Amino acid sequence: MPSNKSVSDAPIVQFTNCRILRSHQLQREDLWVREGKILNPEKLFFDEKGSADIQLDCKDSIIAPGFIDVQINGGFGVDFSLATDDFKSGIDLVSQKILSHGVTSFCPTLVTSPPSVYHQAKWQELDCRSLGGSWLCACVWAGAHLEGPFISKEKKGAHPEHCLRTFEAGAFQDLLATYGSLDCVRIVTLAPEMKRSSEVIQELTKRGICVSLGHSVANLSQAEEAVQHGATFITHLFNAMLPFHHRDPGIVGLLTSDKIPAGRRVFYGMISDGIHTNPAALRIAHRAHPKGLVLVTDAIAGMGLAPGRHTLGQQMVEIDGLNTYIAGTKTLSGSVATMDTCVRHFQEATGCSVETALEAASLHPAQLLGIEHNKGTLDYDSDADFLMLNDGLYVRATYIAGEEVWRQDASGM
Repeated sequence: MPSNKSVSDAPIVQFTNCRILRSHQLQREDLWVREGKILNPEKLFFDEKGSADIQLDCKDSIIAPGFIDVQINGGFGVDFSLATDDFKSGIDLVSQKILSHGVTSFCPTLVTSPPSVYHQAKWQELDCRSLGGSWLCACVWAGAHLEGPFISKEKKGAHPEHCLRTFEAGAFQDLLATYGSLDCVRIVTLAPEMKRSSEVIQELTKRGICVSLGHSVANLSQAEEAVQHGATFITHLFNAMLPFHHRDPGIVGLLTSDKIPAGRRVFYGMISDGIHTNPAALRIAHRAHPKGLVLVTDAIAGMGLAPGRHTLGQQMVEIDGLNTYIAGTKTLSGSVATMDTCVRHFQEATGCSVETALEAASLHPAQLLGIEHNKGTLDYDSDADFLMLNDGLYVRATYIAGEEVWRQDASGM
C-alpha cells in the first residue's frame, strides 16, 4: 500500500508481534506511532491510505504505558530536598536513570524543609508548560510534590520536627509564604486535622493542585471533610497515619467511605517494596478499592547506590539492605525501591492480573494528576510514552514520544 503523506510527512512506525495493554486488557495487535502520538490504524488506512515507513518486531513483548511516579524524593545521589543553584541538573540525571525502570513521568518530591529550600527550587527553569489543562514539562516530569511542612508532629516520620509549620490566621497566605511559589507544583501533602486546612485545600484545588492527606492523626470524619473540600489522594497509605481501628478507621477508612462526593474518586499511594507495608495489608487495600491504588517508590537519594549514609532533606539516613532509616534510629525514611520492582512485588503479593499491576503504575497516577488523556494509556492520540516488558514484567525498552530512550543490552544489563 503506498504511503500518503497528505496529513504529515513524519515517518510512521509500526510495532509488530506484541501484546498491547489497552482498555484494561492485553490485546494481540500492532502499535502505530507518528510524531510522538499513537495512531488509529483504521483512520490511517482508510482516511489517509497510509502505511508504515518503519516496522519493528517486538519479539512478543508486552507493550504498556510508561510508569508515572508521583512520589520520588531523588535517587542516584540526587536529593530533591537539598537547596542547590543547579536544581535542573539533578532533575535531568534522575529522569535519565529511571528510564531503565520504566518511569517516563514523575513528580520530584520535596520533604519538609525550611522556606529557603522551597524558594531556591526554581521550577520555572524546567520549561514547565500547561498542556491539556494539566502541568507537564519537557524533561518528563509531571510537576512537583511538596510533602509537608504542614503535617502532624505526632506522625512526622522522617520529616524534621523543627521545620514543621501550622496554618495561622492567613492560612493560604502562610502556605504561599512558605513555598514562595506554586508554579509547577502538582501535589501538596498536608494533615487535614490542622486548623484552617479546609480553606487551604479549597484554594489549592481551585488552582488545579492535587491535595493529598498524609503524615496525619486525622480521624475518618476529618478525612472525609477534606475530601469534600477537594482532597483526592492519600500519601503512602498506612504509613505515617493512625492505624486502622474498627470504631474509627481514620484516613484508611476513605477507601470504603460512603461520604465521598458523587463522581469523585479517592486515590491512595502505596510503597510496594515488601518493607513499608505487609503483603496482607497491601491485599486488603487493593481488594477494598482497586481502582484507587497508585504505586509510588518514595525513593531517596540512595536509590541505585550502595548501602551507606545518604541525605533526605535535612536528615541523614542509613541504607541497610533494602531498609532505609533515619540515622541512629529504626524510623523508616523513604525507600530504595525502583518502580518496576514495586510493580512486580504488587502483582506477586496480591495475585492480581498483569494488567492490574501495570495500570497501578500508569493509568491510576495519570488519572490522579488529570493527565489520562495524554499519559498512562495507549489510547489513540495519546502520547507515545510506553514500555516493552517480558512476561516477568522486567523492562526491555523504554520509549518517550515514540523515541527509544533506553534499551536493555544483550548482556541483560
